[in-house]
Amino acid sequence: MVWAAALLLLGVTAVVACRIADLDAVTPVPQLLAFLPWLLAPALLGVFLTLLARWWPGLFWGVVVLGALAWSVGPYGSGGEPTGTPLAHLRVLTSNVEFGGAAPALVPRIRQWKPDVVFVEECEYTCQATLKKVPGYPYRAAVVAGGSAGSLLLSRFPLRATDGVPGTMGMPGAVADVDGHTVRLQLAHPMPPLPGQVSLWRRELGRIRDFAAADTATPTVLAGDFNASQDHAAFRRILTAGRLRDSARLSGAARTASWPAPTAAVFGAQIDHVLVSRDFSATGARFLRLADTDHRALVVDLTLHRHGSR
Repeated sequence: MVWAAALLLLGVTAVVACRIADLDAVTPVPQLLAFLPWLLAPALLGVFLTLLARWWPGLFWGVVVLGALAWSVGPYGSGGEPTGTPLAHLRVLTSNVEFGGAAPALVPRIRQWKPDVVFVEECEYTCQATLKKVPGYPYRAAVVAGGSAGSLLLSRFPLRATDGVPGTMGMPGAVADVDGHTVRLQLAHPMPPLPGQVSLWRRELGRIRDFAAADTATPTVLAGDFNASQDHAAFRRILTAGRLRDSARLSGAARTASWPAPTAAVFGAQIDHVLVSRDFSATGARFLRLADTDHRALVVDLTLHRHGSR
């Protein structure tokens, strides 16, 4: 029983230590960090076994691990609201449609929620043709490609396409004129941290970080499937470098899971995000279930504020 408790606590300790030390470069650390809050179950089991075995040093160890885990799963990043005068309102939706399969299911959601800007990942040729028929979005930026490489950005606001962020999968970008105010828009979809591809995952998240850091003065919305949660150091560096905040965290949904969609209501990780610069406040984050995709879509209402106290 002591050995079982020790093994459980050792495993949880190793992952929590990596989280605290900002380490996520080696398999299976990034994969386990995605489900960090769920490590509470083996940690509690380990503590229970120490009690049954009357292993008091192990009990102390378990209590320390539980404390470190509780600290680690707290919402990351700053909260609060910008206090400048509101200038514009926009609703943003992001959805990974899984090789285009969920495009037909996304169309009625767009009509229902009427987002002003839509970020669509894994939107291949058929998906882009389907979404082109949705009325009310005369402006778009796209990476036209098959499979998971295609991506699409739809907007009610005028857009000027940019170079986007280079990656294995398409990450288009644009500059929008939101009621006379310039806003940078960038779709995010780095490769997932599959075994043997963690370095590629970190490299592509690093390119997104570089985009975020390149201009912290212009209002920015960076949205998509990041294949990373707040428990990954590579993701937190994007927030820090770009002075960005997670809209779900601002809306009180910091731990609502977006993937895998079939189990997200009870078990999963939040890897789909809408990140915003400090010019924005965010409310009403909603995670939507769509057919034929393993991701839940995310809709959030944003308000752009005048520069000033934040």
